[in-house]
Amino acid sequence: MNNSAKNLQRISLGILSHVLFVVVWHFAVVLGDIPEFILPTPLAALESLSEPNYNWLHHTWVTTLEIFGGYTSALIFGVGVALIFTWVPIIKAAFMPLFVTINMIPKVAMAPLFIVWLSYGIVPNIIIGFTICFFPILLTTVRGLNEVEPDLIDLVRALRGSRWQIFVKIQLPGSLPYIFSGMKVAAVLAVAGAIVGEFIASDAGLGYFLMIAQENLDTAAMVMALIFISLVGMILYALVLALETLVVTKDARVE
Repeated sequence: MNNSAKNLQRISLGILSHVLFVVVWHFAVVLGDIPEFILPTPLAALESLSEPNYNWLHHTWVTTLEIFGGYTSALIFGVGVALIFTWVPIIKAAFMPLFVTINMIPKVAMAPLFIVWLSYGIVPNIIIGFTICFFPILLTTVRGLNEVEPDLIDLVRALRGSRWQIFVKIQLPGSLPYIFSGMKVAAVLAVAGAIVGEFIASDAGLGYFLMIAQENLDTAAMVMALIFISLVGMILYALVLALETLVVTKDARVE
């Protein structure tokens, strides 16, 4: 079975598991006679989309911007700082302990400070997502760049290879599995970061909408908001997986 067939099989099984979950959810509610205010059926959740007072498109767009904004900025800065740490070890020795200390601070505790400094809006939530995603990407990238066999690097140096050639031909290809591992972890954390920010102080977004629906005791709308949050996170994760497949396959073909 080739790679395309394996990927298609994995996608099909993933879709099947989601469909099975929805079917089990529906019949568990119906056959178990569970009240709708406790757990609505999937159809009841979908019906909440027709509520004219719920601006689903706006809230979903805001949350999407926060998730992708925090994730993208963390990816750029995380990989960039990892390269600096690898090329200049003294900077790594000085600043890596500081980043570890800062990462130990609960991001939920930092969120109110971001609100005080930056007021309400999308920017504080993007920064919260950035702080959550940055360290996993930094840590895995640094480890990947340092896991290359020293003998291989010495061989390239003996052949008069430049630092850039060593990075492009040796370090970067060898570190890709580590980088994508950190990217996948960060993709999950980016969703949590955006929603945490919306819970604390926001006037838009799916997290903000969840609190409004809770005040109205609209469980169906709350469930639908959770579904949209999951969908945005799944899209981000799927993009990372697609990029990983593309880059790793291309790298394997070059070799």
